[in-house]
Amino acid sequence: MDDTDGWTHHGKVRAREDGGVLEIVVDGLTTQAKYYKPLIYEFFRKAWRGSRPTWGEFSVEIRMEYVGDPPWLDLDNLAKAILDAIKGYAFHDDAQVARLLVERHEGERERITVTVRKVSEAALTRPGEVRG
Repeated sequence: MDDTDGWTHHGKVRAREDGGVLEIVVDGLTTQAKYYKPLIYEFFRKAWRGSRPTWGEFSVEIRMEYVGDPPWLDLDNLAKAILDAIKGYAFHDDAQVARLLVERHEGERERITVTVRKVSEAALTRPGEVRG
């Protein structure tokens, strides 16, 4: 369901697009990374009416926020589950992800925030580096 704040909500997942940036928020945490793939995939399948996937290179940032002790959850497994879930909606294939940042931080509530941006060649080039 669409809200007036620009977010599309479905269960524990909400997402919005703003200026070519896709933001996805999942409320709550579990130690089972495999839980997130069907949860996010179902959101996109049932509720998402935003843009379709495109080609090109993308930057994906995944931020896990926790309260208290950090959960026993491998960040690489979390990243894989989330990339698999958004494949076909944010981009065609996760091989299009040129930059991936996954981090864990203490926060005010337990949630996972995913930010997907299309990037240019210039944005991926380090100073003094030539891509080719």
